[in-house]
Amino acid sequence: MYAILDIETTGGKFNEEGITEIAIHKFDGHQIVDQFISLVNPEREIQEFVVKLTGINNKMLRNAPKFYEVAKRIIEITEDCIIIAHNASFDYRILRTEFDRLGFNYQRNTLCTVSLSKKLIPEAPSHSLGKLCRFVGIPMSDRHRANGDALATVQLFKLLLEKDIDKEIIQQSIKYTDNRHEKQRFLKILDKLPERQGVFYAHNEEGKIIYIGRGKNIKQEVNKLFLKETPKAQKVQKRVVEISYEETGNILLTRLKYHTELLKLKPKFNIIRRRKVNDRNFNHDNFLIVDKGRIPEEHGVILVENNQVVGYTFTNLAFQENQLAILKSMVTPIEDKQLAKTIIKNYLLKNKVPKIVRLQVENNL
Repeated sequence: MYAILDIETTGGKFNEEGITEIAIHKFDGHQIVDQFISLVNPEREIQEFVVKLTGINNKMLRNAPKFYEVAKRIIEITEDCIIIAHNASFDYRILRTEFDRLGFNYQRNTLCTVSLSKKLIPEAPSHSLGKLCRFVGIPMSDRHRANGDALATVQLFKLLLEKDIDKEIIQQSIKYTDNRHEKQRFLKILDKLPERQGVFYAHNEEGKIIYIGRGKNIKQEVNKLFLKETPKAQKVQKRVVEISYEETGNILLTRLKYHTELLKLKPKFNIIRRRKVNDRNFNHDNFLIVDKGRIPEEHGVILVENNQVVGYTFTNLAFQENQLAILKSMVTPIEDKQLAKTIIKNYLLKNKVPKIVRLQVENNL
């Protein structure tokens, strides 16, 4: 579970800043499940340059709650969560400073979307929140206000989770065990899972992925795994402490993610059979496969360029599909391009997709 947040401050000397606004969105890796947004009376003057940047002035904060009045809510909403922020060291330092003033030792694990984006979107010309969001086609509103920036960070983190093909983020996040009775443990795991199409990942107590599965109904497929009596299934049942998942929205993306990630991650308890590679070219050199997304207003998109599978992404705005540079910045790359081509080729021979869009690619764009 993640607490994605943004904080606006008064400015001033290091460790003497006060919070003027805070927005926290509790995020389960797929959707926001809780939120807290509030102005905060910092009980000190706001620097003039900060007023110009954020639009928050002393008069606006006169009747806002003081930090001690919202501290309990902040503790509750971030409990058992990893703090996510764009420049997390700043936001986390500010939070700890405020809690220190109250005599409370506030400690949470953190992940920084600046560092993650530098690793996962290295081609971006800038990794500041505003410029990075423009680069990957994430709309922003209320820039330099806590909720506007926090919501943009939620969308950015979603994209980073998709681009994290090594699953390092989620594997670093899961560091706990559940020693209750096995049946209760399974029920607790199943309770968190959706009845939707996708790929799921079984993690051991160190967070390592030990098994990958797939299906039209993730919860149903995990339940089948827990009920199996084969020696391999029982080994997974004994070791699993958490199931993470990724919804795909359609069968083609499910197959593509499942088979390419099996070969990349090589989970201990999967049987991995190398598929026969199909070297035949597609009918078109450059095109998009546009299929159903994870929600009704979304599309799942696969980009093929120069007869090679570049990768996939999810779009919910027409301009993201119409502007190739933006679409390419959003795409999660696929390393095993021959395997991906074989999977897609075999699928298209037997199935129809809602739309194939031919691209006019010039100058090797």
